[in-house]
Amino acid sequence: MSDSPLDHAVLSALHEVMEDEFVVLLDTFLADSQERLRQIRQALADGDSQAMRLAAHSFKGSCSNMGAPLLAGLCKQLEDLAQRGQLAGAPALVEQIEAAFLVVHDLLQDERRGLTR
Repeated sequence: MSDSPLDHAVLSALHEVMEDEFVVLLDTFLADSQERLRQIRQALADGDSQAMRLAAHSFKGSCSNMGAPLLAGLCKQLEDLAQRGQLAGAPALVEQIEAAFLVVHDLLQDERRGLTR
């Protein structure tokens, strides 16, 4: 797992492929991420390891695709915990995921602002 919140090579490749739609991709990822975090928090509140595993798995894939390796790695850890049904360590990990997402969110918002000038 990388210590960098964003992989700029991945973002550059996505921007090259998506061209003018890259801003839409960023907006979609940010909105989808909020929903994934909501699902993770709900699964935690419900003690539902299956729902947590599915939400963490989905969020992990999105983060990987968008070049957010640290966040993807944290989601993988949460997915693994949920797979084993060991939710005792999940609250601290969910806090780490939320904090890491705030960093990614801000960096992607900066990226977006730079594209729309």
